[in-house]
Amino acid sequence: MTCALVITTYNWKEALHLVLLSTLNQSVLPNEIIIADDGSREDTKELINAFKLQTDIKIIHSWQRDEGFRAALSRNRAISQVKSEYVILIDGDMILHREFIKEHLQFAREGFFIQGSRVLLGKSISKTLLDTKNIKISFWQKDITNRLHALHSNFLATLFLRSSMEHRGIKTCNLSFFKKDCYLVNGFNNDFIGWGREDSEFVARLYHNGIQRLNLKFHAIAYHIWHNENSRKSLEKNDLLLQETLNFSLKSCANGICQLEVE
Repeated sequence: MTCALVITTYNWKEALHLVLLSTLNQSVLPNEIIIADDGSREDTKELINAFKLQTDIKIIHSWQRDEGFRAALSRNRAISQVKSEYVILIDGDMILHREFIKEHLQFAREGFFIQGSRVLLGKSISKTLLDTKNIKISFWQKDITNRLHALHSNFLATLFLRSSMEHRGIKTCNLSFFKKDCYLVNGFNNDFIGWGREDSEFVARLYHNGIQRLNLKFHAIAYHIWHNENSRKSLEKNDLLLQETLNFSLKSCANGICQLEVE
């Protein structure tokens, strides 16, 4: 099965550098890499172009104008360029375990999407990794907040694999699905502006189409580089969009991936 890795980013080339290093270090490489760029400066483009010279994997820089936090639209633009059957979403501050891609594909199955876990790195270890450009992270290293999530185990991953239709803990920083399922719900809702809930609302429409969630733990591990939290000022408005989808059991959105305009 072919696979695309979609990486969101915005003006943090140092973190994206580590993410791309960990991507090229995968035991199973993605067929294509799409950078969903929400309006970064020229230095991000220069970094991506440098990585294009280091691999035969097709890397696409999907850029849109900087008009505030528009992650939903940015992801849609990137996914619309995907040629592969399967899509793995991560953020541009997630360093990938070497088996990350392999294990997402290993557990992929029809009628499900996969919600992976993230390991929270503290401020100190994050600074060290960024300074040294090191992508090797040990379970025993200091300054890991939720250390259990960093445990890699074939046995535990199979033992604790669970399906559900919960909204709690939805994170597009480590999420995968079949591309056809994304188009079934018309992708992410472009009406979401500002941080928050665009991922939960997308998943709600997957649920309404009968697509269940697989919670994958102890596999497909991704390490989240510490940073200051995003502004929550748009959360109230975005909560209303989510609630509308829940109240009316919406299976698709009116302004999604099929309504993209060329930018």
